[in-house]
Amino acid sequence: MTQSDCDALGAILRRRYSCRAFLPDPVPKPVIEAALGDAQHVPSWCNSQPWQVHVCGAEETERLRAALYEHVKTASHAPDIPFPQAYEGAYKDRRRECGWQLYDAVGVAKGDREASAQQMRENFRFFGAPHFLLITTPKKLGPYGVLDCGAYLTAVLLAFEARGIGAVPQAAVASYSGFMRNWFNVPEDRDVLVGASFGYADSAHPANNFRTTRADLAQVVDWR
Repeated sequence: MTQSDCDALGAILRRRYSCRAFLPDPVPKPVIEAALGDAQHVPSWCNSQPWQVHVCGAEETERLRAALYEHVKTASHAPDIPFPQAYEGAYKDRRRECGWQLYDAVGVAKGDREASAQQMRENFRFFGAPHFLLITTPKKLGPYGVLDCGAYLTAVLLAFEARGIGAVPQAAVASYSGFMRNWFNVPEDRDVLVGASFGYADSAHPANNFRTTRADLAQVVDWR
């Protein structure tokens, strides 16, 4: 890898953010295919490539958006894979900082539970994105299949960013795994893992005008 390669990769990593407001313009299918083709080259255990990806065009995304938003009004959370038991210490602090950055950007006051809940429900409108994708993983591959799919998701997000496409990964949709399983005809031997909404970012929207911080290497790396 040349220095220019390193600089380009570093720039993409630092530029990428979770986009939460999109323009309505759909992304051409060949552009999406090229991004997914690049992501296909991430490593996986024994080259198993366990991810299965369901990608929605603009019309299908609209149908799914409307149906999911209605579903979550009365449905209970039932993810295939348990969500984190608790965020504690530094993880809690980072999560809280990110949440308040978003709320401050969109004008949600501290203590306004209805407004914060409404902002959370925007997950199920896909933040207005023209596209949505869902990733599933084989149950029998367990945590390592999930790990491989996480690497794949990261590669997808970076491949989108390199092409000027905004995206946001969404574990929230996996909390309604039964709905997603039925909508996409996901086989019973696979777990609904994570979704992502994507499209061209609405750069003028306040939800896209903040950036999360990153921990210093000294906080996450132990040199021996």
